[in-house]
Amino acid sequence: MSSEDNEGDATELLETYDFLLKFIVIGEAGTGKSCLLHHFTHNRFKDHSQHTIGVEFSSRTIKLGEKRIKLQLWDTAGQERFRSVTRSYYRGAAGAILVYDITNRSSFTNLFRWLEDARALASPHLVTVLVGNKSDREEDREVEWSEASQWASQNGVHFVETSSLSGDNVESPFLLAARAILLSIESGVLDPEKAGSGVSYGDRALRRVNSSSRLSFGSLSGRKKRNPIRLKIKDLVPSPLQGRCC
Repeated sequence: MSSEDNEGDATELLETYDFLLKFIVIGEAGTGKSCLLHHFTHNRFKDHSQHTIGVEFSSRTIKLGEKRIKLQLWDTAGQERFRSVTRSYYRGAAGAILVYDITNRSSFTNLFRWLEDARALASPHLVTVLVGNKSDREEDREVEWSEASQWASQNGVHFVETSSLSGDNVESPFLLAARAILLSIESGVLDPEKAGSGVSYGDRALRRVNSSSRLSFGSLSGRKKRNPIRLKIKDLVPSPLQGRCC
């Protein structure tokens, strides 16, 4: 077999996945949504980031247990003038990453409106993760971790703090949401074949011959539930981006 054939097989293998999940990234303008998403998909900070106009699309394939999961990621603009456009992309979303800025209280006080819209328009089984971004700017904090954690608990969403600048915890909200969705599939609560679920089977899952009707997620279903954990940054990163959206 030629090297070109080997490269083709490798490419095909990398592109196969078991499930496709649709995620939306929502929240006020300037909270660092695009920077958070860019760090998750490219493993680096996005310099000179501008406010998103309308909606931007990206994707990343991750592995959870024995499953390969492709995340379809829709980054939505936070400005009010784009709301009529961005809300149309909420439909059929399985996961929502709801972002606020820990240094901007107004971005936190408006969270319920974003969550209400997402739950009204997305999948009935929408999994939401609240993300307090810019944790590297502890000295400018206006929203305490305990307050945000309480809000998340009261509204039935997961919660983490991240820094799109340092990269601290940026993968956690996406992995947490994906894991919760997969466990819903495994338990039978969520049906990927149902329209509007925000989930669809990939070629890898369809090709797999398995006599068992129960999906195997390896260590996923065996893990004990953990309370949200606040991951502290060992070395606080000074923010050269005061005033920028990230």
